[in-house]
Amino acid sequence: MDVFPDFALTLVSWISSGAMIFGGVVPYIPQYLDIQRKKSTEGFSTHVCLVMLIANILRILFWFGHPFEWPLLLQSILLIMAMLLLLRICTLYPADHDLVTQPRHFVDFEWPYFWRWSHFRDYVQFLASFAITMVMLTALLVPFTFYVELLGFCALITEAMLGAPQFYHNFRNQSTAGMSIKMVCCWLSGDVFKTGYFLVKQTPPQFY
Repeated sequence: MDVFPDFALTLVSWISSGAMIFGGVVPYIPQYLDIQRKKSTEGFSTHVCLVMLIANILRILFWFGHPFEWPLLLQSILLIMAMLLLLRICTLYPADHDLVTQPRHFVDFEWPYFWRWSHFRDYVQFLASFAITMVMLTALLVPFTFYVELLGFCALITEAMLGAPQFYHNFRNQSTAGMSIKMVCCWLSGDVFKTGYFLVKQTPPQFY
């Protein structure tokens, strides 16, 4: 008599884990398709990609010091891949205000043009530099609990600022044209689902 309830609980657990793994990517699909259709990133802040990439790189490193559930680790890996794809199409179709007369590169180290580089490879170079630096630092400090916990909270705080770049972008332009409303709705519904998932699974506080 107990077989069916156990099977149902297992099925629900698998479905929720699958939703957690792939659900993080879903909000960015409408934005990607909008950019592809309009051939312009007008209205979308590429700093959203920066926030998500930094947050998930830190979260993956946090896993090595404080292992958490595999679905959450896989979600971070998929989100990094998704953000790279989104960044790539953004460099192919830059917004009008990001067009420059001469190419800008990461190795130029010009602060006014940070995250406004001309080519996708420049973003990859910055992310590789950041990731390598953090990997080396984490390899040295992972035995220290304070560092590991701080790493997790930095990932949490960074991800919590996800909406800030888009809000500032819209405020500066005095318009939301070009921003996918579906993306924002998916952010909201996704956060509600993740909060419930974290509570049920009793994940580390660095995820709340």
